[in-house]
Amino acid sequence: MRAGKAQQVAQPTAPNAAAAPNLETADQANARISELAHAAAVRPEDYVIGSGDLLDIEVFEVPELSREVRVNQSGFIALPLVPTKIQAQGLTAFQLQDKLAELLQVNGLVSTPQVTVDVKEQHSQPITVIGAVTRPMVFEAVRATTLLEVLSEAGGIAPDAGNVVLVTRNVRAAAASTTAPTTAGDPANNGGAADASAPQIFTINLDELLNTGDSRFNIPLMGGDVVSVPRAGIFYVVGAVARPGGFVMANDHQEVTALKALSLAGGMTSTARSTQAVILRTNKITGEKDHLPVDLRKVVNLKGPDVALLPNDILVVPDSASKRAWQKTSDVMISLGSGVALYRLGTGAL
Repeated sequence: MRAGKAQQVAQPTAPNAAAAPNLETADQANARISELAHAAAVRPEDYVIGSGDLLDIEVFEVPELSREVRVNQSGFIALPLVPTKIQAQGLTAFQLQDKLAELLQVNGLVSTPQVTVDVKEQHSQPITVIGAVTRPMVFEAVRATTLLEVLSEAGGIAPDAGNVVLVTRNVRAAAASTTAPTTAGDPANNGGAADASAPQIFTINLDELLNTGDSRFNIPLMGGDVVSVPRAGIFYVVGAVARPGGFVMANDHQEVTALKALSLAGGMTSTARSTQAVILRTNKITGEKDHLPVDLRKVVNLKGPDVALLPNDILVVPDSASKRAWQKTSDVMISLGSGVALYRLGTGAL
């Protein structure tokens, strides 16, 4: 999948195939996401205050200094009688408590101040989760947070999810943040983006993340990150098959091949010209349809190579009553656009 010139690709380590769990369905993948997220959860840490957060400040037995204040865009707050603005951004609640107590004492306002700071609203660390997840959401990161934790909070992946997760990061915002976890040394970073001003896009292979359990793929996230799970592509089977139509390349973690496509389409009819099938695939350079011949008779009898399908491929199975039907690409496309049923992989198509 293409993700732009700033794309970063997580390089897999050698998986332990014998220990790989069975992840053929979205439910199984989501159970694995929840399991790994729990096992690799970052130890709770104090929330680090940021701009936009609402703080409840209480000074014991000094009600005139106790109040709710919101951290401004510059990261500062103001208290009555304190002559200067106070920087709150980048501090934990405990650190701000100590800082306020010192200021109150230095300025002669309270001799032995006892200050309590609670964060009532967090607005500084939003992580957006979109795409093929159960519950698209904006997740407020109140502590160091990982990719698996956020996916788990979003309910896991949808049945039509693809096999990659994209994390888009605003480099300037990340550099300005003093609270975000670092990705230094992470295999997904690959030395940073080529253009320092362009967003970084980390591409995580979901199979590698779930099957290997390698914590290096479970990258730490920053406030402002956008986690996107692209939907899987669609392939088409038309012609002399029982159920022609479009089929979602759902996240069953298996390659879609011509044989599997035939199974989903209900198999070939009795009039199918199985030796003259063809895959129509868009040429990325010319934009035209390439014709890839497939001998389905050999494929079905396990005597020929089973060709892998790509998103937007069209497997055309000619009928004996229609000579060279596979060449009529325009007719095929018209039929696809005029009400051909769309099936989800593994939901009644078999």
